This record gives sequence, C-alpha cells and structure tokens, in this order.
Amino acid sequence: MRKTALITGASGGLGYEFSKIFASEGYHLILVARSEGKLYIMKEKLEKTYGIQVYVCAQDLGKKDAAKRIWEYVQEKKLHVDVLINDAGFGDFGKFANSNWEKQYAMLQVNIAALTQLTYLFLKPMIEKRQGKILNVASVAAFMPGAMMSVYYATKAYVLSFTEALSVELQGTGVSVTALCPGPTNTGFAKNAELGKSRLFKSFERTSARCIAEYGYEVLMHKKVVAIPSRKNRIAIMAIRFFPRCFVRRFVYYMQK
Repeated sequence: MRKTALITGASGGLGYEFSKIFASEGYHLILVARSEGKLYIMKEKLEKTYGIQVYVCAQDLGKKDAAKRIWEYVQEKKLHVDVLINDAGFGDFGKFANSNWEKQYAMLQVNIAALTQLTYLFLKPMIEKRQGKILNVASVAAFMPGAMMSVYYATKAYVLSFTEALSVELQGTGVSVTALCPGPTNTGFAKNAELGKSRLFKSFERTSARCIAEYGYEVLMHKKVVAIPSRKNRIAIMAIRFFPRCFVRRFVYYMQK
C-alpha cells in the first residue's frame, strides 16, 4: 500500500524538489501552497511522470485557520498522512522598527503557528498507527540571533527548539521528527525577503534546492533529529559555540547589513 506525503510550500523551489523526490519513491502527495494554478500544473506533471495520485489543497498559511482547513481537507478525502514536510516559510530583510507589521505577523503565522498546528493535528494519527515522519525546515539561522532579519531568525530558532523537544517526547512511539537546517539555498527566498542588499547572501555560495531536498529526504528516512547540510555549515555552527554571544550577534549584523 502506497504511503502519502503532505508537503507545504510545495510550489516553491525546495517544496517542489521534495515533491519530485517523494513521487519518485512512490508516495501519493498532498500539495499545499497559495497558488492553486501552480499546484495543478505540478499535479499534472507528477501524476504523468510517476504514476501517483496528487491532491491539491490551496491554502495561505498566513491565515489563522489555514492549518485546520488543510486537516479538514485530508479528513474529507479519507487520507492518512505518513510523512509531513513543513517547508512553507519566508523572511524579511531590514530593521524591525522600519518593517511592515502585517508582514512580520504573517511570518510568525507561517513559520511558527501553522507549522506547529499542522504538526499537532497530524501527529496524533501517526502515533496511533505507530509510524510516521515529520520534517520541519529550519535554517542555520536557528543557531544565532540575526539583526536585520530578527523575526525570521527567531522563528527558525523556535522551529529547531520545538523539533528537538518533540523528538524526545516521541521516543518509542514509532514516529520521528527532523529539523532540516540549510544555509543559503538557491530558491526564491532571497528575492521574496528582499535580500539583495545583504552582504551575507552576496558572500556565501548558495546550494541548489535539489541537493538540499535530497539531503533532507535521506536524513528524514534515517530519523536524524538535527540535520545541517554542508560540512562548512556544520563547522561554522560548531565554531559559534566558542564565541561570546555579544560577538556573534554583532558579527551576524555585520554580515547582514
């Protein structure tokens, strides 16, 4: 019997790559994103290429009740989610005091509230079946404070902390949870976050979305709790622990501005 994977942010670079990987592994898919048109184009291509069933659930996770509507859609279709990929998320560049509050609030809703509620809703059936996997896309940003992107960095710190704590609670249940923490990735994220002026995104080489998705799939299948793609990123995260917090926050600000 084929398993089913639910993927949020499915129309984006990383979400799209995850969709192709899971489809190639024989999973049926439930694709979630704001753009219904893009999702139906994906549905047609994926079903034709891989011979799997694709369900489209167009939702804006920046809206308060979006996660609940996704859950209701899955129940209406009488589906069981074996794998949940919480990939939807976005950032914003600039000083917090000068930012648009509606955008900051939507970021909190997408990056934290929707991710948490989707995990809550789909976790219980997984525990009941004693099998399931959840992947929460965090970031290397989760390991440090990030001036000029203060809310985004804080949301990813939440995702990492939440995932690590949940992994302990789930021991012995047959369900695993993974925090994927990529560095700069070649997706639409930088453009949407208006990162054109950021020294950090100009200085660091971006990894392809395909490479990150392949790595994410591998660590998810191996039930790794915290996964940081790239040896360079892992070394950088380890090095941060040896510096005072005051140095780290100022260094990140220097790299960001």
